[in-house]
This record gives sequence, C-alpha cells and structure tokens, in this order.
Amino acid sequence: MRSLLVALLLAVSVPAIARASDPGVVRMYVHHEVADYAAWRKVYDGLASVQKKNGVIAQSVWQSVDNPNEVTVTHDFKTAEKAKDWLALPDLKAAMEKGGVKGEVHVWVTRQGSK
Repeated sequence: MRSLLVALLLAVSVPAIARASDPGVVRMYVHHEVADYAAWRKVYDGLASVQKKNGVIAQSVWQSVDNPNEVTVTHDFKTAEKAKDWLALPDLKAAMEKGGVKGEVHVWVTRQGSK
C-alpha cells in the first residue's frame, strides 16, 4: 500500500516538475514595495482573468521576510513577446496604481539557462 502511495505521488508531481523546468518558459520577476500588502493583494488577485487572457501561464507572489510590503511577483509566459506585451498592458499599469505600488519597480525577464 505504501509503495502504491509513493508511485501515485510521483505520478502527480513529475508533470508539475516537467512544466516548471520547461526550457521554453519565460519567467518575469517584478519587485516593488506596496503601501499595504492586503489591499495590494486584493487588486492583484482580481487580475487573474486578465493574466490568463494575456498569456500568463503561472504566477507566484513572495513577500520579504523583513518587510511584508516588499513584494516579488513571478509570471511565466510561453514567449518573451508575451512577457513584453504584459508589461505594456494598460490594465497592469492601472492595477499597480490602484494597488498602491510605490517607489521604483524592478522588472527582469529570464529563461532557464542551458547546460
């Protein structure tokens, strides 16, 4: 029974690992400070349908351990062009303003390094 459980867990987790390490995925990191994390998070979560419609295939939100209002967000895309289009989206700019993003916004776009 235990080996069946291990096999089932592996079967479920391997596809997720394969997607996360897909060399075709482009990951965007966005780092900034917000006035109030809870208020910002409501606005961010409200963008889920806009993200999906505009090519975001995965996302995550991280808070600094020293300052919970310091946020790093990742968005995954199938292409660099989709990532660049996302940055130019008027809905994104409006949401950042509404969510209380303050100070400088740092953005970098990456792809998994080759061996």
